[in-house]
This record gives sequence, structure tokens and C-alpha cells, in this order.
Amino acid sequence: MASLFSSVLLSLCLLSSPFLSNANAKSKLGFTADLIHRDSPKSPFYNPTENSSQRLRNAIHRSVNRVFHFTDISQKDASDSEPQIDLTSNSGEYLMNISLGTPPFPIMAIADTGSDLLWTQCKPCDDCYTQVDPLFDPKASSTYKDVSCSSSQCTALENQASCSTEDNTCSYSTSYGDRSYTKGNIAVDTLTLGSTDTRPVQLKNIIIGCGHNNAGTFNKKGSGIVGLGGGAVSLITQLGDSIDGKFSYCLVPLTSENDQTSKINFGTNAVVSGTGVVSTPLIAKSQETFYYLTLKSISVGSKEVQYPGSDSGSGEGNIIIDSGTTLTLLPTEFYSELEDAVASSIDAEKKQDPQTGLSLCYSATGDLKVPAITMHFDGADLQLKPSNCFVQISEDLVCFAFRGSPSFSIYGNVAQMNFLVGYDTVSKTVSFKPTDCAKM
Repeated sequence: MASLFSSVLLSLCLLSSPFLSNANAKSKLGFTADLIHRDSPKSPFYNPTENSSQRLRNAIHRSVNRVFHFTDISQKDASDSEPQIDLTSNSGEYLMNISLGTPPFPIMAIADTGSDLLWTQCKPCDDCYTQVDPLFDPKASSTYKDVSCSSSQCTALENQASCSTEDNTCSYSTSYGDRSYTKGNIAVDTLTLGSTDTRPVQLKNIIIGCGHNNAGTFNKKGSGIVGLGGGAVSLITQLGDSIDGKFSYCLVPLTSENDQTSKINFGTNAVVSGTGVVSTPLIAKSQETFYYLTLKSISVGSKEVQYPGSDSGSGEGNIIIDSGTTLTLLPTEFYSELEDAVASSIDAEKKQDPQTGLSLCYSATGDLKVPAITMHFDGADLQLKPSNCFVQISEDLVCFAFRGSPSFSIYGNVAQMNFLVGYDTVSKTVSFKPTDCAKM
């Protein structure tokens, strides 16, 4: 991993960040990095003893557990009826090669559009989960600096931050729905991202969490999280004007041969344009971390299934788009109607798969003909390919890659594969372009 950072560094001081001084700088960035699926041989999570069916089943189970539970915020604040979403700590399907500090210290971190803070375990680790890779030592970095309680970096964390009365340093505490947690110091340091053009990109004064007390269900082979959400301390927000609020990714299908790597693009490299592009508004909600879209309906062949509340206009921002969730999750009743429409369009015998809990499965031994499925987002009709809708669980079993969820909706990564998906946080849009991601 260290070889990624051995060539000449492109050094850019992100003075356009709202948390840094001299905000008049106008440096613009454009770069692309690899997104490594956690089941790829390039991933530390890769288990060579598992076959492709086992890996897919594991991904489905992680998808179901991605959101651990809901608490209705309206019980806490009558002015806000949005559900509280708690993410599990060991979720996320894609990883990035990053480095922290000076000299660069390599970390393989989960890239997560469902969280904000970039954090890793740090020395000294007072009470930490077992980690295979070495821990980041802030004392070994000449550019590491704890931030004060009165700093803009600290106040940006709002209720996640606390203040040390001993030395006036800012601390953070983040807990997850499965009771895992990370606690430590808020600091700024240099972040280095491995770029596909072999020139790593060095970003100065990035807000990070240096975790000294971490416990729960974290995987011992993982060593950090890169938050790509919409909140104040996410990497996207910190890059700010330097990337014009733009990032995009292109996810290679799970069945792709030759172990092709997915890509994530920032700034000028992230523009989605040309033939076939459709765009839909990003909806702002009080939970700034998540990227909300509006799903109007789903068509199965000529039959259109309306999303609950879409007719009355009350369904604005009713689905989260997330790269870290495998399946597409929909409200139970709506999903049931969708499943009926799909099943009635397929002339084949249903099969059961008790291991994944997916309710619509068929034998994969014959020529399974599936209907055309189109997602009707606000202003964007997205026609999916069969590989976006069905996954091959085993040699003889194919299942619908959607399922019901009690309280919320997530547009998962299987449905996004072989699309260039672009986020523009300034224009408040998400764009989709059909793309052969293995050729990017």
C-alpha cells in the first residue's frame, strides 16, 4: 500500500474549506481514486475460503443490518417527524487507500456515503478493538494538530463534540446502532488519497477523529472510515469549493471478471454529462449526513406501482441513496405490491432461499426472462438492467435484489452498478449515466 504514495505528491492546501482561514483561495481539484469492494482480493476483508455465493449472501446480510434500528425523532422534537437512522459500525461495501500525517501513514478505510467523520484508531489506544494493521501515531506526524474547543472545527461536530477542561482540546464521541462506539480527539492533519493517475493527492488541514477508545463490532482488519456524507465535517464538505461540491462513482458489477476496480471521482473529474444522463433533485433534511432523493414510482413492464404519498406530494425526500447498502430497501407494503408485479411478469417456478431472507427467487438453470424495471425519480426515469434487479445467489438460484423494510427506503448499490452516479452538492442534484464501469 505504501507504494501508492511513493511518487511525487500533488500538494494542495484546502484554504476554501469553511473551517480554515484565508478562504479566498480558488484552487480547483480534479482527481480519481480506486474504490475497492470489500470482497475483492485487494481488500483486507477478503476471505479466500469463501465462494462467490457465500460472499454475496454475506453482503446481503450486511445490507439488511446496515440500518440497525429507528427511533422516531418526533418523540424528541415535535417540530421534526423525520426518522432517526442509526448506522451499524461495521457496514460499508467499498474501501479506499488513504494515508494520514507527514510522513504519510497508509490506511485502508471504508468509504461511506452514510457517515461524515473521517476517523481511525490512534496511539495510545486506551481501550481499543483488536486491529491487524499498525495504529496511527499522531506523535509521529509533523502535521498533526489537536484543535481547541472554541475552534470552528470543534463546533462543526455539534452534539458529537465535547471539551476537555484540562487542556481545552476538542473531543468527539460517536456511537452506532449496534452499540459500537468510537471516542477520541478531534484534530487536523494531512490526508493523502491514492489517485489512479499515479500522482497521489495531498490535502492539508483535514478534520479527523483520532480514536483512543473504540469498541464494538468493528472488524479487526479494518482501520478507519472516510465519511462521504453531506454533514459539516465530511470529506466532501471539507473539500468544499475546491471540488465545486462534486463527486461521482462508478461501481463495477459484483460478477465482473478480472477483478476490475470501481472508481470514485472528485471535482472536475466528477462531472456527469453527455448522452443518456438523467438528474433528480437532492432533498435537504435535518439529517444532513444522508443523501435524500424522491422516488415517485417503479414501473414493471407497463405496470406502474406508485410510491406511498407520491400523489399528494408528501413523499419528497423519501429514499436515501447509499453506496454502502447492497440491496434496495422499500416500505413493506410498497415492496409487496412491487414484488407481485414482478412475479406476475415472470413465467417460472419460484424457489426459496432461507439463508438470505429474499422472498422472490427463481431457478437459475433455465433461461429466466425478467421484465423491464424503471425507477421513476423526480425528473429522472432510470431504466435498470436485469443485473441491477436480480442477483445470482448460487449456481441454481437467482433472487430479486429488492426487499421490504419496516420504516425507510434505501437505493442500494446493486441498482447503481454500471451507472456513473454524480453528486452535485451545490446544484443539489444527483445524476445517472449508463456506463460500462469496468472500462473507466
